[in-house]
Amino acid sequence: MKAFVFPGQGAQFSGMGKDLYEKFPQAKELFDKADEILGFKITDIMFNGTDEELKQTKVTQPAVFLHSVISAVCAGEKAEFDMVGGHSLGEFSALVAAGALSFEDGLKLVAARAMAMQKACEAKPSTMAAVIGLPDETIEKICEESSSEAEIVVPANYNNPGQLVISGDINAVNTACEKLKEAGAKRALVLKVGGAFHSPLMQPAKDELESAISNTTFHTPKVPVYQNVDAKAHTNPDEIKANLIAQLTAPVRWTEEVTNMVNAGAVDFTECGPGKALQGMIAKICKGNDAVSYHGLEL
Repeated sequence: MKAFVFPGQGAQFSGMGKDLYEKFPQAKELFDKADEILGFKITDIMFNGTDEELKQTKVTQPAVFLHSVISAVCAGEKAEFDMVGGHSLGEFSALVAAGALSFEDGLKLVAARAMAMQKACEAKPSTMAAVIGLPDETIEKICEESSSEAEIVVPANYNNPGQLVISGDINAVNTACEKLKEAGAKRALVLKVGGAFHSPLMQPAKDELESAISNTTFHTPKVPVYQNVDAKAHTNPDEIKANLIAQLTAPVRWTEEVTNMVNAGAVDFTECGPGKALQGMIAKICKGNDAVSYHGLEL
């Protein structure tokens, strides 16, 4: 069985999507429509902008979403899959590819999500850190020990065995990083991000996005969609909406999600969108399983 997976924020690069725009008429049509929906020329920034310009929150998330979804559209028959999943932001791309969301509604929700998260970041300084080389249970315990009523740090992204991203208040994250290093972490590195994504500090963004999602029409997807919150397959539109809302303050259970897809029969994973981050994660999750292959979409 084939699984298509879609990357999240951080996969963007200068020039992204320009080849699609120039090669495929349907890509040009969708990119032009995106400029109209967003109210600014995101294509100019994607095709010709600097890395710094691409890091703007209102640009980054829609840009990765557009590259991912339009790549799937242009793939035509190559984009045949039995299940889909996406890492964080990538879940929106997966839902559009599976037919649960229209392109227009997906883009509007991603734009709303980006701005809501930016506001939450500005309201309270916070950060994230990548931890490598410790069991998940150890990291979870140290996060709990490093949190207080005033400041918190929690697991945010279970990316693959031995790699977990934590998220929270700046002081709590720094405290946790020191304890993690003492516990034997190969690395506990604070990331250059603007906020504590997938943590309770995103509650204001969650409240704002809940309204937008509740007022958007979702359809039954043509294939199961594996979601980050519980790592399980979903086809019920109401469940999908509830999980999307919960995702903003809950951890991304990517290791478990990929494992569940393999257990459901996935042997061919195609990363659809910019970068190769998910391929690297899947390789580590499925290490030793020669039956599973992983690659990027070739157009």
